[in-house]
Amino acid sequence: MIHLYSWNTSNGKKISVILEELGMAYEFHPINISKDEQFQANFLKISPNNRIPAIVDTDGPDGKEISVFESGAILIYLAEKVSSPMLPLDPRKRMQVLEWLMWQMGGLGPMQGQAHHFRRAAKEKIPYGIKRYTDETNRLYGVLNKQLEGKEYIVGDISIADVACIGWISRWEWIDVDWSKYPNLKAWFDRMMARPAVAKGMDIQAVF
Repeated sequence: MIHLYSWNTSNGKKISVILEELGMAYEFHPINISKDEQFQANFLKISPNNRIPAIVDTDGPDGKEISVFESGAILIYLAEKVSSPMLPLDPRKRMQVLEWLMWQMGGLGPMQGQAHHFRRAAKEKIPYGIKRYTDETNRLYGVLNKQLEGKEYIVGDISIADVACIGWISRWEWIDVDWSKYPNLKAWFDRMMARPAVAKGMDIQAVF
């Protein structure tokens, strides 16, 4: 059994989506970050960086319980656990998936997250911060739009790279994205959101 400790955030949604896509049984344990529940001792044993999401697999690789934190690591772990084609075995395709996963982890997520902060959460409006991170997020949207030219998914077939990105792209309205600039990305977004497993995974935490 997979136990998912998460909240309704861009990173959190990645894991409920992948679990739905893989058809894996799991239990959802809400960690209310607005109430600082991520700092509780029991959660820190699972996620020492006090960030969601994290999982506990009661049937780890050696048959023993294992915990995994960091959303990218969790995506890799779950795909490998069930030998999913969403993380291909072919070395070239696998590397492409991992490249775009790391692109999201190191670029899209942090930059769009900063844009969200300066545009929505900062106690004072700082024009430099708003412009810097909004511009960089738009640049990254352009990179992904170019990658998606002629493709249904980021590396051709759906993969954990797509799952990693959808949670962030789903917050496009928070940065006032002009979809006319990114037609390939918009088509991908609509395609992803039309997948039943993605739709369910994106909504699984909405009641909390």
